[in-house]
Amino acid sequence: MNRRRFLGVGASVLGAGALAAVAGPAAARLFAEGHPGRLLGSGLDLPEPFQVPLPVPTVLQPVRTDAAADYYEITQRVAELEILPGVRTEAWTYGGTFPGPTVVTRSGRAAVVKHRNELPVPSVVHLHGGHTPADSDGYPVDLLLPVGSSGAGRGAPGMQGMSDMPGMQGMGHEAGRTAEGERTHTYPGKQRAATLWYHDHRMGFTGPGVWRGLAGFHLVHDDEESALPLPRGDRDLPLMLADRSFAGDGSFRYPAMDEDLASPGVTDDYMNGVLGDVILVNGAPWPRLDVDRARYRLRLLNASNARPYRLRLDPQPSGGDALVQIGSDGGLLAAPVAHDVLEIAPAERFDIVVDFSRYAPGTSVRLLNLFGSGRTAEVMRFDVSGKKVSDDSTVPDKLSTIEELDASAVDVTRKFVFRRSGSYGWTINGDLYRPGRDLARPALGSTERWRFTSDLHHPVHVHLNQFQVLSRNGRDPGPYDGGWKDTVDLRPAEAVEVLVRFTDYRGTYMMHCHNLEHEDMAMMADFTVQ
Repeated sequence: MNRRRFLGVGASVLGAGALAAVAGPAAARLFAEGHPGRLLGSGLDLPEPFQVPLPVPTVLQPVRTDAAADYYEITQRVAELEILPGVRTEAWTYGGTFPGPTVVTRSGRAAVVKHRNELPVPSVVHLHGGHTPADSDGYPVDLLLPVGSSGAGRGAPGMQGMSDMPGMQGMGHEAGRTAEGERTHTYPGKQRAATLWYHDHRMGFTGPGVWRGLAGFHLVHDDEESALPLPRGDRDLPLMLADRSFAGDGSFRYPAMDEDLASPGVTDDYMNGVLGDVILVNGAPWPRLDVDRARYRLRLLNASNARPYRLRLDPQPSGGDALVQIGSDGGLLAAPVAHDVLEIAPAERFDIVVDFSRYAPGTSVRLLNLFGSGRTAEVMRFDVSGKKVSDDSTVPDKLSTIEELDASAVDVTRKFVFRRSGSYGWTINGDLYRPGRDLARPALGSTERWRFTSDLHHPVHVHLNQFQVLSRNGRDPGPYDGGWKDTVDLRPAEAVEVLVRFTDYRGTYMMHCHNLEHEDMAMMADFTVQ
């Protein structure tokens, strides 16, 4: 979209006041870039693509089980990893790996996960997409201090700058529930099968925390999904897409204002997000995977801080429709949707099926990123085997029965404007985030219509409940808006309406932009379910 057309659309969607608030020289540069973020180059030679086999994260085994729940333990710790071949990188990890171990649970059965923090900084764990009680959701100031910390005061590692953040002036850390050493999260499992993920959610430091490795899959299964003849076993693959940059010594490079991460924020050039020049899949740079001539289920997660992807297979199979979407953030669609390309914003998940039997034996199939350029235009490669295999999987015409929320029965309509404000922060409804200040107080059991509008590109994430996209710019939802969502891709000067029903749990939750640099610079808001 060119600038003239952007301003024409923006005047009708946002109004002159919203545009004026971002119409300075810095905003002009952001508009001109077209996509969020700024590229951060690495300081060492990058490996050739498709040399590293695709790793698959280890499935975490419960330490014990009982009649109602499975119990897991994860230690957050620093680890030296070989991410780039022959190069050692210090990472912050769940369990010593990046991505962290995959937690696999069953709908209707509770998962109890105890985290132990052996990192040099506090942490907060959020189960993204989880339908979770408030005290286990990962509120950004519910800090888990490192083992051996002296207490919850300002002297704890990594906390010194929090009181100087936008919205935090004059506040102590008593605003959150602070724990020392260990914290247990209880996930009751009151949700359908879906591809979820867990990641760090510490206020002001989510961007560097995730960038350094604090992310992992959490998969929920249920009887409805298990009864379908979809690909399974080794042909059901979680794929975490994440871009990163590396310093000359192999460490993660990140443009923090304070290299010691005692104070939050990035340097001015990266206010609109940090883009890496290395594309990782499951923590490996541009990996390759040997595949059978069979159907594969690929659980795509965009775990990048700010980078959106436009994915396409090259070559396309004869007849197109290469990427058959069967699920979204909140689980199965009602029916499959075939795509030639798939756009995925930060934090979104798409479950797709690719039928590699449509390719001749020996074909190398690249997964491309059409939003990228140079090295970031490639993601990974699939090498199609010539061996004979059996494949009894199919994609049924009907996948699930999804209740459609009734737009005529909403209790309240609310508006939330996502835009840059001033020289530092990103705001919702003109406010920098302040813990404990609600922008909404929905009633338990109610259904509300929430209208999101934007200046630039903001992937909007709502905690607690999945939602359904009602409209985009007053028209039908877009091609990637189907099913239950917890993150919606709000593009420049757009208006998106969603319907959300608040169920099961009272308490304070969040909505925020999932461009992690925007989030860290105050583009968050509380809502409390009463």
